[in-house]
Amino acid sequence: MFVLLALAALLATPIWAIAVVVMLLSVALPGRRPDWGVRTLRWGAAMTAAAAVLLLFMGLGAVELSDNESRSGTNSSPAPACRDAAPYLTEHLVGRRASYLPPAFDCVLDDGTTYPSSEGYAWLNGLVVTCAVASVLLAMGAVYTIDRQSARRIRVPDPETLG
Repeated sequence: MFVLLALAALLATPIWAIAVVVMLLSVALPGRRPDWGVRTLRWGAAMTAAAAVLLLFMGLGAVELSDNESRSGTNSSPAPACRDAAPYLTEHLVGRRASYLPPAFDCVLDDGTTYPSSEGYAWLNGLVVTCAVASVLLAMGAVYTIDRQSARRIRVPDPETLG
């Protein structure tokens, strides 16, 4: 199932990239709306959250694909991802460990230690966390901007003028 989500994420990524480029161009070019700041912050929060979800789906799909590859087929043991990651440790491999949250596929050696089948999972997990944090910060920036604009609009009248 995660492989299908990963495939959908791979197909959606170019659409996401085009949307980001179009929005960046619309902000950079003259003639934008007066309320573009808040809208851009909200849109940026949504797009970075979407990026985090897309990256997470890709990682989940990669883990499921590696796990499935290591469970089925004539050349499945030791896990092909583990053999490819460290060919010199092939004779010491005794198993594999798949983790879906966070996405990781680790290879287990006969002494109980593990090593990652790919350094890409560390990068992927780091990007997911970075996008999620950026999304939260952009959303907080939008809320702060709206509060600041509301406070500017609501001004307390001077008591002398009420007279």
